[in-house]
Amino acid sequence: MAACRLNGKAGTLHLTIEQGATYDPVLTWGDENGAPIDLTCYIARMQIRASVEAVTTIHEATTANGQLVMGGAAGTVTFNIPAVDTAAMDFEEAVYDLEVESAGGHVTRLVEGSVYLSPEVTR
Repeated sequence: MAACRLNGKAGTLHLTIEQGATYDPVLTWGDENGAPIDLTCYIARMQIRASVEAVTTIHEATTANGQLVMGGAAGTVTFNIPAVDTAAMDFEEAVYDLEVESAGGHVTRLVEGSVYLSPEVTR
């Protein structure tokens, strides 16, 4: 799964999380020529909410909690949301965005969009 910012604007990428399964796609941040942007010394955070205006979060993934892993010079951000967390999710459609922050405090929104939950049958 690739993600690129175009003209300084966050890309739109809709996600589907399979309830009860580990969620582990890889996003790549590239420049206008497709070359990866080095994410060494960056942190990342993502929140899922019922709507943009919602006060409470459905789920939060960060580099601090180990659910987002930075790929350094490869320009990748790997999701690492455990199956136990996706099993506890209970929504049909929600929204999210994913931000990265440099060591100097500059925040960039990489992607945003809708999140769909594919319900688990085997429990």
